[in-house]
Amino acid sequence: MPLKTLLKKSLAEVIGTFTMVFAGCGSVMVAERFPGSFTHAGISVVFGLAVAVMIYAVGHISGAHFNPAVTLAFAAARHFPFEEVLVYWLSQFAGAVGAIAVLKMILPQGQFYGATVPAVPLAQALSWEIILTFFLMFVIVAVATDTRAVGTMAGAAIGGTVMLCAWVGGPVTGASMNPARSLAPAFFEGRLEVMWIYIVGPCVGAVLAALFYEAIRMTPANGKNGKDRP
Repeated sequence: MPLKTLLKKSLAEVIGTFTMVFAGCGSVMVAERFPGSFTHAGISVVFGLAVAVMIYAVGHISGAHFNPAVTLAFAAARHFPFEEVLVYWLSQFAGAVGAIAVLKMILPQGQFYGATVPAVPLAQALSWEIILTFFLMFVIVAVATDTRAVGTMAGAAIGGTVMLCAWVGGPVTGASMNPARSLAPAFFEGRLEVMWIYIVGPCVGAVLAALFYEAIRMTPANGKNGKDRP
């Protein structure tokens, strides 16, 4: 792929991930600094909406991964070139860290930056992250790669899944489903001791979902079994 094209795609990933983390973790930070401004349900909705709008904004440029686990899963299922994985990861982490850095500068001082911390034993937390990310990636790979899915509804479907998983799993693990979303605030809070859960869980769940969908994918009459990812 030409370097210029890859640069455009990586910048789209930076912007999309920045927006998701700025809005999502920003709502967590605002809730702490301005008590009563956000409920748990409200924060879940913000995360889902942020993902949805950025899919519509840059999905046609980069594929709108915004998540290292999603990028890895697409590569594992052969919908994304492995040679571009590292570039996407760097872009996603840069966008996430940049968002928290900006939030730190423009919000009053507080104790939390939106880090995800398990409220259950580590084994249970890991299971939650695997299962929640499986649900998310299963929807993503369906609407993004299958010709029989309604592609124009990808943003709504994926954003809705993020919101649903955050609503259910938020009180348990923070419902990260995204290593970049968890690492950035954890770095600023100095809470890296459980980060392995939010790296291993999403990556395992996403890869399993992508491979499982490939196993059950139905081949249309025209013989094509998927769409091309950007």
